[in-house]
Amino acid sequence: MATKSGMGASPEVKSSMQNDWLVIGASSLGTVFEWYDFYLYGLLATVISAKFFSGVNEVTGFIFALAAFAAGFAVRPFGALVFGRLGDLVGRKHTFLITMGIMGAATFSVGLLPSYASVGVVAPIALLLLRLLQGLALGGEYGGAATYVAEFSPPGKRGLYTSWIQTTATLGLFAALLVVIGTRTYLGEDTFKDWGWRIPFLVSIVLLAVSVWIRMQLSESPVFLKMKSLGTTSKAPLAEAFGRWGNLKIVIIALLGAVMGQAVVWYTGQFYALFFLERMLRVDGATTNVLTAIALILATPGFVFFGWLSDKIGRKPIIMAGCLLAMLTYFPLFEALTRYANPALFEAQSKAPITVIVDPRQCSFQFDPIGKNKFDSTSCDIAKSFLAKSGVTYQTIEGPSGTLAKIQSGTNFFTAPNPNIVTGSERKAAIAAFQAKVKAALSADGYPDKADPASIDKPMVVLILFILVLYVTMVYGPIAALLVELFPARIRYSAMSLPYHIGNGWFGGFLPTTAFAMVAATGDIYYGLWYPIVVAGATLVLGLLFLPETFKRAIDS
Repeated sequence: MATKSGMGASPEVKSSMQNDWLVIGASSLGTVFEWYDFYLYGLLATVISAKFFSGVNEVTGFIFALAAFAAGFAVRPFGALVFGRLGDLVGRKHTFLITMGIMGAATFSVGLLPSYASVGVVAPIALLLLRLLQGLALGGEYGGAATYVAEFSPPGKRGLYTSWIQTTATLGLFAALLVVIGTRTYLGEDTFKDWGWRIPFLVSIVLLAVSVWIRMQLSESPVFLKMKSLGTTSKAPLAEAFGRWGNLKIVIIALLGAVMGQAVVWYTGQFYALFFLERMLRVDGATTNVLTAIALILATPGFVFFGWLSDKIGRKPIIMAGCLLAMLTYFPLFEALTRYANPALFEAQSKAPITVIVDPRQCSFQFDPIGKNKFDSTSCDIAKSFLAKSGVTYQTIEGPSGTLAKIQSGTNFFTAPNPNIVTGSERKAAIAAFQAKVKAALSADGYPDKADPASIDKPMVVLILFILVLYVTMVYGPIAALLVELFPARIRYSAMSLPYHIGNGWFGGFLPTTAFAMVAATGDIYYGLWYPIVVAGATLVLGLLFLPETFKRAIDS
């Protein structure tokens, strides 16, 4: 509010502004901390797997590693139910203080866990339990932070205020990357793998203390206090949110008509693009991380911009536009990514097509979320997994029943080993020899073993990644405000948290591995993009038909 004679804002306005920034800052900082905790496991998965799963047999180790990976995503909706109910019963502030404490304690405890070498099978079981706690806590955190900030926001600024919450996943990833890279560099790789990997988990206790102290300065949401004073809080928020068709219908619309598409666009732009560069285009990990980080830094302000814009023109148009743009441009953008990140591979794909002749009944769907499955039980899996991991596009031809898989490169044919005949060390040697022969033939046809750093057009790669992340900011920037506004205050925490975490934990969380399995099944390195395109398309249609516009709604009742 302006004053006469160039004087500053009144004390009341200054106090209000300071209070607003305290609410936004405290809520966002706490959510950054929780994402930091959650991402650490992913960044250190290789080291953790060696420490906790290496002592068990291969099958058991695979099951434990898969369970520990999936736990963080799979239980998030259950955390939404548990803590959403608590948030609607006892208040927003107290609930997200609890979720933060659980996340912090679980993360700190990972840094203290003894390895398999010390305590045997107790180690992976304890790690799995801590991952379950992390997933549950994250399931309760986001809904609380988004609800709290929105209920403090003045009318006409809810999109802007809650958009700061939307930046926290990216900032949490940055924080985790910085701590891990800094620790690794300071200690050296050998020391880091020995015991230094524990430090990023242990320092989280400092972040926890700071975050809790800041959040303790906050008061309860004014909307919740008003409901409590009037006696209108829900006595059974879960039953009311999901047991009454009127409310359940909105939950389903929110999931299918908004969050589902937002999730796949988010994971494609921030995770699958990174995966595609490193695994499919063979760009080295350090270069991939740097280019992705630059794109994230440049695009992150888009969260706030589109949150602000959604206060002016509505949430729905921006989210739907993001889904539409993703659908229309993913194929050309990822093809351009190949052209500029690995031009030799792009040229080889057009000049020297590869064919695989297989018995399709021998081919499995190569879904492998933790990267531990060797896919060597059939000749088809041996051939296809090798080509997919090499970033090679190929055409599949169906052969007679019982056919051993053959890879054709030009006039050369290479028959994959028969796992029914060769076993143990002989199988391993046979597969290695087969891969070496195919690799030599591919190299002769111009297929590079890895992307040449000197040939990468880094500005163009960053531009493409920036566009992909910009789509993320379009769909994600307004989503918190939309979800808050969709539901009545008495069941808001519960009702908004569940569709958010089903969408992002399940539809989004398993996108990279599902897309890669689709690539391995078809031989087309771009085929995995059909997963986010179809899901985003479904959200676009359902959202246009059924999702209401909410940006002018009152949220205090």
